[in-house]
Amino acid sequence: MSLARHVDPEQIIQTLENNPSKAHNHHVHTRAAVSTITPYSSRYASQQELPKFKIPQQGAPADAVHSMLKDELDLDGRPNLNLASFVGTYMEKEAEALMIENLSKNMSDADEYPAMMAMHARCVSIIAHLWGVGKDETAIGSATTGSSEAIHLGGLAMKRRWQEKRDKEGKDKSKPNILMGSNAQVALEKFARYFEVEARILPVSEESLYRLDPKLVKENIDENTIGVFVILGSTYTGHYEPVEEISEILDEYEEKTGNDIPIHVDAASGGFIAPFTYAKAGGPKWNFELPRVKSINTSGHKFGLVYAGVGWIIWRDESYLPKHLIFELHYLGGTEESYTLNFSRPGAQVIAQYYNLIHLGFDGYRAIMENCLANARLLSKTLEATGWYTCVSDIHRPKGKHVMGDPKDVSFSKEIESSADYNAGLPVVAFHLSDAFKKEYPHIKQESISTLLRAKQYIIPNYPLPPNCEKTEILRVVIRESMSMDLLDRLITDIISTTEQMMNSDPIDLGPYQPGGMGVEKQHQSKGVDHKNKHKAERPMSKGVHRTVC
Repeated sequence: MSLARHVDPEQIIQTLENNPSKAHNHHVHTRAAVSTITPYSSRYASQQELPKFKIPQQGAPADAVHSMLKDELDLDGRPNLNLASFVGTYMEKEAEALMIENLSKNMSDADEYPAMMAMHARCVSIIAHLWGVGKDETAIGSATTGSSEAIHLGGLAMKRRWQEKRDKEGKDKSKPNILMGSNAQVALEKFARYFEVEARILPVSEESLYRLDPKLVKENIDENTIGVFVILGSTYTGHYEPVEEISEILDEYEEKTGNDIPIHVDAASGGFIAPFTYAKAGGPKWNFELPRVKSINTSGHKFGLVYAGVGWIIWRDESYLPKHLIFELHYLGGTEESYTLNFSRPGAQVIAQYYNLIHLGFDGYRAIMENCLANARLLSKTLEATGWYTCVSDIHRPKGKHVMGDPKDVSFSKEIESSADYNAGLPVVAFHLSDAFKKEYPHIKQESISTLLRAKQYIIPNYPLPPNCEKTEILRVVIRESMSMDLLDRLITDIISTTEQMMNSDPIDLGPYQPGGMGVEKQHQSKGVDHKNKHKAERPMSKGVHRTVC
């Protein structure tokens, strides 16, 4: 959630009056910026003015407020065309019905909702088995509000285990550090800053496939390293990081020094893809089959196919979750053990997760994930076949091949194929204008393509690759379950027609499509800057703090 400031309504009015151009329309009534006159329910006084930033004295009728807010929310993008997001936007009507029926249930009231808690426990068990927990291990875990909370819990457990070990050895514990690639989602670095751990953010490169470089891991670990965050599915390009290779480096380091450094796998997206697809994680192990992997998180609201609001964190054995982090709660009539950053949180998403696991089963999840990857390959190949685009993601290339060849050589599907025939990764298509295209049409800015596609209601972000590679900007499409073949065909057609439209336009014609600044209300409510001025941010990407679209 973005930070928002307190708003002074009079300040917005003054800004608009002093600079009418910022009102977007010279005839805009400035009072509209801070209040609304509802046209609904005339019998209740349709001219009633409702303030936006201060609570009204008397309120307004329910139907009028519903209609007013519904109209404003129509300005949002359409969830199914939000191709920027990994978060699911579709669930079956039976699952939606279960969620609506259980919206009022609180995960913290365990004693009051035993059936819901039983489903929670079953989800933990099912997911632990999917991730290869050993028969002699007692996996333990919990639902969270998402992968961000789960990452913080996993990182904190690693820090406390390291501290306990240092205490036993009588060594200094004041300088913990943790390793991650600069492609990490911001939640990983948030953990380090919030819990006072040095974040060693290692640069990624084209050579490392824009992911954590094992060679740099080897060079940056030491006795103060509490663990390594390894990502199963980069939000930038969809690449899986080499968990097994990094695990082997840490094995060698332990043999030489005696320092046991654990791995936490951030499988926010890949945790519900790798277990089901034929490609798995590309051959190497990534989960609890590797003894060094102590904990894994995933987002149920991504490829777990649930609406936003649920993540999962699981430790391979309860011995890896320090006892003093677990709270025994005596609340509302029962006793429960808890390890979360939140207390009250929705239970409906957990029920929906259990519904999906039981309803779809292994084969159902496999069919969905394979279909997502097949659609992502089709989009990738089509884009490269035009010669106008180059894909940074490579799930459409034969296994082991990571570089684009001649566009004329793009080969479309055989009669029988699966993800096993290609590089493993998320169903993500990250692409940019090809060198040949930029040479022929230097006046066309890639971000304009994103802007023009937004006019067709597609939300396709254009943003820079991680620090060290930020000079390259990419457009990115996430292929989710709701991307039908018909919608995909339309998307391909619209990307091609939009590109052709730009090719046939001169620089002056393209001027209006270049991104503009933030609106007045946005400037007041948001603590940030627009894309054009991103280099003026208080802590820009070059300082290590960065945000990926998720």
